[in-house]
Amino acid sequence: MSAGAGPAAEAADETHLRAALALAARGLGNTWPNPAVGCVIVRDGAVVGRGWTAPGGRPHAETEALKRAGPLARGATAYVTLEPCCHWGRTPPCADALVAAGVARVVVAMRDPDPRVDGAGLERLRAAGIAVSVGLLEREARALNAGFLKRLMRNLPLLTLKLATTLDGRIATRSGESQWITGPEARRRAHVLRGTHDAVLVGSGTALADDPELSCRIPGFAPVPTVRVVADARLRLPPAARMLREGSGPVWVATRPGHPDALLEPLRAAGATIVEIPEAEGRPGLDPAALLRALAARGLTRVLAEGGAALGAGLLRAGLVDRLAWFHAPGIIGADGRAAVDALPLEVLSAMPRYRRTALAMPGADLLSEYASEIGAD
Repeated sequence: MSAGAGPAAEAADETHLRAALALAARGLGNTWPNPAVGCVIVRDGAVVGRGWTAPGGRPHAETEALKRAGPLARGATAYVTLEPCCHWGRTPPCADALVAAGVARVVVAMRDPDPRVDGAGLERLRAAGIAVSVGLLEREARALNAGFLKRLMRNLPLLTLKLATTLDGRIATRSGESQWITGPEARRRAHVLRGTHDAVLVGSGTALADDPELSCRIPGFAPVPTVRVVADARLRLPPAARMLREGSGPVWVATRPGHPDALLEPLRAAGATIVEIPEAEGRPGLDPAALLRALAARGLTRVLAEGGAALGAGLLRAGLVDRLAWFHAPGIIGADGRAAVDALPLEVLSAMPRYRRTALAMPGADLLSEYASEIGAD
């Protein structure tokens, strides 16, 4: 806060910064590899400019807000969810743009740990005589950009595991019938999840059994098409798979090295990108950590894993699941149905992956419970 700011000023700062966070959230799933940032510019108590990171990561939020504010930005306060950048990329530094616009004060939720920024943007603002406040709503800002931060700090994307099950945790009958366990409202919420993630990841078993499209089918929701990723160590995905024929967005097939060109070329000709991943030690399938590192290296910050049971178990065993989105339908299949997650296996309860519930919702007749890891990316 600025020196001597009273309760009313502090409350106004929080209100405007929360508005900036809401704007930033509009960019989730559309800005990778950049963070999703929001900016609100306020002069004499009135909002004169708003902006958020554009699809594809540019223009930046500050640039968009300043453009809308025009000359009214002079003497105003800018509320930004992440430290303004100070390096040249495909666009000029946002810190310089704020200085040139003549803003008097900048309230920043959190410092940017990117080594190209990491406090230098704040110092540039201060050197120009701009009052700078940092740290208000930092926890919320870190949670919003947990994917960007995890990729930057740990070379991994944020991983959300989505499950849609009966009350007893079954995803299909013993014959494999699974469409549809949940209702249309829940399925629409699942598409919202796709739209707020950079990529959707499934195992080859799910791809073969369901032949899914895996795109976000809410019109206008995902300006940047969701990347569709199949973990397919044995390269079983056929070139005629629906995701290669329909929907928008790239298809990446993650598989082990060493497949002959006779198997690879038909997939490439159908539009797939082949990503080679080493196999897991002592287990069938790909190394899950190596898979996520490869996705992060390609710029992905938020990945939604939708199944199947083997993929989910592998991610849980490796401690890679940051968040859970669990849809429960009000029905029971029984022990002969197919379980949502394969054996981990566990000998003692202390080894069980644990999560804290963060949200509850009721889309239609179903229940959506959301959880975050107790270790947590945020």
